Amino acid sequence: MFPGAVADRSDAAYVIVGAPLDVSTTFQPGTRFGPDRVRQFARSFEDYDHHTGLRFSELGVHDEGDLHAWDNAEEYLAFLEGTVSDVRDDGALPVVIGGEHTVSLAGVRACEPDVFVSLDAHLDLRSAYDGNPLSHATVTHHALDTAERAVVIGARSGDEDEWERASDADVTVVPPDELSEWLANVRDRSPALDGSVYLSVDIDAADPSVAPGTGTMEPFGLGSREMQRVVRTLAPVCVGVDVVEVNDRDDGQAATLAGKLLRAFVYQHAAEM
Repeated sequence: MFPGAVADRSDAAYVIVGAPLDVSTTFQPGTRFGPDRVRQFARSFEDYDHHTGLRFSELGVHDEGDLHAWDNAEEYLAFLEGTVSDVRDDGALPVVIGGEHTVSLAGVRACEPDVFVSLDAHLDLRSAYDGNPLSHATVTHHALDTAERAVVIGARSGDEDEWERASDADVTVVPPDELSEWLANVRDRSPALDGSVYLSVDIDAADPSVAPGTGTMEPFGLGSREMQRVVRTLAPVCVGVDVVEVNDRDDGQAATLAGKLLRAFVYQHAAEM
């Protein structure tokens, strides 16, 4: 159980679902261990959040446990989508812990947001990767089948076709060095971000020096404080959230950051609802 997620399902405002899918990772596998590691390294966190004055254990968070994954991604995503839809139908906000980034598609399809926002080192705008049309490298491409727009924050990697696709009107790329300006526009309620949001936190948005335990590391990334600013700024307009791409190839740095960002999201969302 995620520490502090003590609410009964019937009373929950937030429902955590573990999604340990690990079938399309192309460099360092291990995301199947992500949900357990995030829970494990969250054990040291204080219950109290000084930013909001709230206690995590009092916010109605329930941990549904893991939805056992198998090697057919399409079938698994359909099953996960149904689980997330049930959470939404019960009036709670889904919090998915991956697993590879592909699991975000189930959350997007279930939540049907206006905007898909992804903290990610990679554009993920490929239609297929290594012949696989349902890969962790195709997430933003497929999310745009449901969401009207996509915003990729922290992106610094993509092939030529992806960067060309990213120039279209329905995609916004926020490189690490432009994040402060973009957040200021969002806080000023400019058209930078209108409508409901599904937020996906791919832990590889962080610089590898911050979170080395992930499948495809990319240098020149975001710091942990920058990622927290994004999460706390966007939380109030979100209808769903996930943290993905944590694996077991570090000493817990990636899992600790993922767990802390998850809790920051819940604190800020609860504070402003």
